[in-house]
Amino acid sequence: MERRTLLRATLSGVGAGAAALGGLSAPSLAQNTRARTLRFVPQANLTSLDPIWTTATVTGNHGYYVFDTLYAVDSRNRPQPQMAEGHEVLDDGRRWRFRLREGLRFHDSTPVRAADCIASIKRWCVRDPFGQLLARAVAEWRAVDDRTFEAVLRRPFPLMLDALAKPDASVCFIMPERLASTEATRAITEMIGSGPYRFVPGEYNSGSRVVYERFDGYVPRQEPPERASGGKVAHIPRIEWHVIPDASTAAAALTNGEIDWWERPLSDLRSALSRSRDIRQEILDVEGRMALMRLNCLQPPFDDVRLRRAVRLSVAQGDYMRAAQGDDTTLWNECRSLYPRRTPYYRDNPDLMPGSLDAARAALREAGYTNARTVIINPTDFPDIGPLGQVTADALRRAGMNIDLAESDWGTVIQRRNSREPVERGGWSIFHTTGSANTYGSPAMSPLIRGAGEAGWFGWWKSDRAEALTAEWVDAPDEAARARLAGEIGRLALEEVATVPLGQFTIRTAFRRDLTGMLEGSTPYPWNIRRT
Repeated sequence: MERRTLLRATLSGVGAGAAALGGLSAPSLAQNTRARTLRFVPQANLTSLDPIWTTATVTGNHGYYVFDTLYAVDSRNRPQPQMAEGHEVLDDGRRWRFRLREGLRFHDSTPVRAADCIASIKRWCVRDPFGQLLARAVAEWRAVDDRTFEAVLRRPFPLMLDALAKPDASVCFIMPERLASTEATRAITEMIGSGPYRFVPGEYNSGSRVVYERFDGYVPRQEPPERASGGKVAHIPRIEWHVIPDASTAAAALTNGEIDWWERPLSDLRSALSRSRDIRQEILDVEGRMALMRLNCLQPPFDDVRLRRAVRLSVAQGDYMRAAQGDDTTLWNECRSLYPRRTPYYRDNPDLMPGSLDAARAALREAGYTNARTVIINPTDFPDIGPLGQVTADALRRAGMNIDLAESDWGTVIQRRNSREPVERGGWSIFHTTGSANTYGSPAMSPLIRGAGEAGWFGWWKSDRAEALTAEWVDAPDEAARARLAGEIGRLALEEVATVPLGQFTIRTAFRRDLTGMLEGSTPYPWNIRRT
């Protein structure tokens, strides 16, 4: 495809540019420094530090370093105690009592208290779809003592632990009460958590470097680590994130030993990396990721569902996957569903997504489209996402739409997508992103199918029917009823174009062979890793 050719043309050879690595040390590192420091290239620049305020994956990954959770899922997605010592379910399911483990401390040496947990859960509930369901069921959160707190419920909420253990995007991280009391619509910039690593603010330089140091006051659990659960033992004293937008430069740095781990190698460079004996490439996130298009339902032109449907009709998922992930079809699949493949509620919907520009043109004519300007905000520094926006711009122009492809860095995209203004005042019409398939497997967790309007995810699709069906799903008496309701929600959201799925893919992460102990999961967890 021409888009892949253009992308390749922007890359210099694998060996070029290594000397221009901003912030990286020369290859002749002292052995003790190398043993104590892991140098990591993240998927994108870390512009927002608050993992509750934004759903950006890179910020969630950062959150796992700094913060911990009350519960976390294991390799089978079962909730396990993490900061919690345990819990009791009382009063026929209308009261949950939680007890914290002994010795939990924040990075500022203050103890973790019940009040911190309550404030953190309340703030998370404002932002997260699962949290919003939980908040409706809770009459009161109350501290019993410094290590014990309770949730008093209006009605039983059997998914309590699933909510508190929710992985990947918008995780219920625990912060000090003074930070968690910040309004949920305002981002926190002070990073004080109780996780295995502490954020080093004096060495943070957005666009260049992020530094974490092992928190010696962290008390890990005794169980073996699985995903985000179990014992989070930080063997590496210092981890540096080096932001390297140019893929060929990152490849050269990994090959030369100037970095240790590249989270998401560009598909065009995987074969070159495989020729080095010192580099391993593995799929750690076996469930994969979804590529997504999100439309702004608040503002023209996509406040008109007929125009959203025209866009959906145009989407040929193979074009998107080849542009972003390459020609290796073992690493991606089409997925015409808002539930990912290999999840219980996945159902294909070929009738809703024929991938036809002719059908899109006809739908635009029928809707009376009048050449309204459509702004696609799109990153230039995110290889998994940038090509998605370019494919959309090309397809919709050919379908007859007036497209403005507004390209910038990813940090600008995630800031601009907060705007609810019309495009004439800095707003947007379409953005693209990717997310963990694990996050989108149920109506409770997935923001893609929730119709909460302005209280929901960027795009702000509103559907009272979807919200009512989700509430029924939570209270359903058995799995058969849940499957029926989930299918109805997923079909409704795709019919009304809450989100357009663009395909599902897996990533081969690349790292130096002397690193061991990487854990499976959708996040590059920093614990359990050793250098041999």
